[in-house]
Amino acid sequence: MKLLSVVIPCYNSQDYMRYCIESLLPGGEDVELLIVNDGSVDETATIADGYAKRYPTMVKAIHQENGGHGEAVNAGIRHATGLYFKVVDSDDWVDIRAYLKILKTLKDLVVGENFVDMMISNFVYEKEGARYKKVMKFDNVLPEGHTFTWDDIKQFRKGQYLLMHAVIYRTQLLRDCKLELPKHTFYVDNLYVYTPFEHVKTMYYVNVDFYRYFIGREDQSVQENIMIKRIDQQIKVNKMMIEQVDLETIPNLKLRNYMLKHLEIVTVVSTILLIRSGTVENLKKKKELWMYIKETDTLLYQSLKYGILGGLTNLPGRAGRSISVGAYKISQRLVGFN
Repeated sequence: MKLLSVVIPCYNSQDYMRYCIESLLPGGEDVELLIVNDGSVDETATIADGYAKRYPTMVKAIHQENGGHGEAVNAGIRHATGLYFKVVDSDDWVDIRAYLKILKTLKDLVVGENFVDMMISNFVYEKEGARYKKVMKFDNVLPEGHTFTWDDIKQFRKGQYLLMHAVIYRTQLLRDCKLELPKHTFYVDNLYVYTPFEHVKTMYYVNVDFYRYFIGREDQSVQENIMIKRIDQQIKVNKMMIEQVDLETIPNLKLRNYMLKHLEIVTVVSTILLIRSGTVENLKKKKELWMYIKETDTLLYQSLKYGILGGLTNLPGRAGRSISVGAYKISQRLVGFN
């Protein structure tokens, strides 16, 4: 059995997937790389097969009909033989020194039969053209050097979130909680990281800048104009986060509060994008989203609607919408997200 399985979802990734794969090869025989070719029509399949041939004990090429990012991750979970599981998107990469430290820490934990449910590390927003690279660190909220639980965490700042880039899950935990991401849907990374949280009991934080999250391709799914075009998929994921986890049933108050904040920012993004589009249809969808939340969970609706961010995104009239967008732009600059 391998120590770590890394799934690399690829769709028409010929121009950048090599850099991603090469950054992961130094993991050696402790790691298996699962390159999932998700119905690509370029040279992705050939490149994946080439790596599998050159590194037969380390790299596996998986070819499937196009099912989207979520189905590529699902395929990775199905094929993984590693004790732990990581997703690295094909246009991102990892820092090699940080990578080797994470592998050593994982190995030490496993040798000591300390099978933590989740390992956390920092990630860097590699935003093209940005002079300052925003690093998402967690040393102010998570203990270092030992295993901990949700009881041991401190309060996260606004804009500080455990995104997909920050986490490594124990593979069996993902299977036990029956995580399955929807097909043909963007933005499922929110579901991937959020849904298993309530099943996580033990964690370990390694304070290294491991994952490099690239932002800059014109066709990238997180570009604002593309997110607006795909707003129905953002809303779908937003609703699924509400449906899949009942926050009121989570006994740990610290975990519940963190997950509420995570859900809050996803809902704010959905709301602001609907406002930013400026169309009558999307303003109607904004009302429908908030009505859905109200009808699904009244307590959740009150928490989201009357929190600071919820209040800012629900100001009435055209002037209120302008203030909402302005506040969102300021937060983008301060926090560093896209």
